[in-house]
Formats: sequence, structure tokens, C-alpha cells
Amino acid sequence: MIGDQYSWGLLVVLGSAVIGFTALSLEKDDLHRLLLVDLVEIASIGIIALIGTDLAEALILPGLVVGIAEILALSQIYLMKEDLQDRPVRIPAIEVLQESPAPLILSTILIVYGIILSGFTGGAVAGLGALFFIAARSRSEDLHLLELASGLSWVLWIAAFFVFMFLPEYWYLALMGAAVGILIKVITKMSLMGVMWEAEP
Repeated sequence: MIGDQYSWGLLVVLGSAVIGFTALSLEKDDLHRLLLVDLVEIASIGIIALIGTDLAEALILPGLVVGIAEILALSQIYLMKEDLQDRPVRIPAIEVLQESPAPLILSTILIVYGIILSGFTGGAVAGLGALFFIAARSRSEDLHLLELASGLSWVLWIAAFFVFMFLPEYWYLALMGAAVGILIKVITKMSLMGVMWEAEP
């Protein structure tokens, strides 16, 4: 019975991936292609999860977190491009917090504690810290800094992967490096969402 359900689940996910790749090959709009890439990524993660290897466990959580963050960011960009918003959404202007170092201190504590916890609980705590910092930050944006941080996060994650492969005795250092890299990547995606949410005066 369980074997039949597993086979059907794998078949459904494979079918979803095929449909996604077909739509990706037929789509001409660049933004729609980006959205479809993330949808294909979700189906691919489903395949990895059903296979159930150790590599799947290492890939599914970071892939899912980054993939969902990208879908949210790109969906917001699509809404702005197609002018589908009924009302402007403004970033809350928390003047008291913006004039003090409290957001940076509290966010750092939450993010570090979340990394130490790891897992879904740690991700939730670290994400809460990142959200708090973004909500309380000033409106000045440095997109070049975001691009640099996004690129460095992938470098850190790949370096951690190689440490796992060739220096397994340093697995904890690699784990922390991968966690920090993924966290930076998600924060940059959320910052992109904040930029797109900012209403024009």
C-alpha cells in the first residue's frame, strides 16, 4: 500500500516537473520564465525528497527556503510590472527604532540564536530577526551591496559543500558556513521584496 502511494507520488511530481519544463521551453516573456524556473525547482525538490538519500536531506531545506523566497520576490515584481495592485503598500516608518541601534542589536541576537538552533525552529527565529531589521531599517537602498551579498552567499554555500566532501572532520564549520550563506541569500531576496513594496511618493 505504501509502495503504491510512493509510486503515485513520484509519478505526480515527475509529471509536474515535465509540465513545468514544457512551459519553460514555450514561454517567451523573461519574467514569466523566471517564475517558471522557481516552480520547476519546487517540483525537482519534490523528486529529491521522494528519493530520500542523505544528499536529499542536505539539499531539500536550503533549496526550498531559497526557492520560496525567490518565488515571493519575483511574484511581487510581476505584480508591479502588470500593475495588479489595488492599493500601494508602504514600508512601516518606525522612527523611534530607526534612530537607535536597537534593530541591529536585536536582529543580530535573533539571527545568531536561530543559526545555533538550526532546523525549522532556527529558521523561524532567524527569519524573524531579519524581518524585524528590514521593517525598522531606513529607506536608503544600496542595490550593489545586495548583489555583492547575494553572490558571496553562494560562494560561501559552495565552499561549505566542498568542506563537507573533502574535509568531513570539519563538518560543523561547514554546516555553520552553509547556514550563514543561505541566510544571507534569503535576506537579499527579502530586501528585494522590500524595494518593490516601497510606494512612490
